[in-house]
Amino acid sequence: MSSIHELATITAKGQITLPKPIRQALGVDVGGKVAFELRKNGQVVVSRADRKHEDPAIAAFLELLAGDIRAGRRVRSLPEALARAMLTQAECGASVDEDIDGDVAI
Repeated sequence: MSSIHELATITAKGQITLPKPIRQALGVDVGGKVAFELRKNGQVVVSRADRKHEDPAIAAFLELLAGDIRAGRRVRSLPEALARAMLTQAECGASVDEDIDGDVAI
């Protein structure tokens, strides 16, 4: 990734607004979290604070699935054995036999 240089002004409350190019590069939006690391040389590194249980493989799979949905491609059900194995790995306590309540956002 190329270098991005942006400035932010600190408010009276000690707050800043992350410039849009930085938010885009980090992949964060409203409600997203960022982490700050202060290094011994005085540099501050800002990075996206991933959710505790976020799995990059599952995130990539969900993005692939979302792309298929946006493109109008038919999305088929996962084989039951694969769905059960994924739930076991995720340890989320969900059941593949239960209906999903409410809207599902991808």
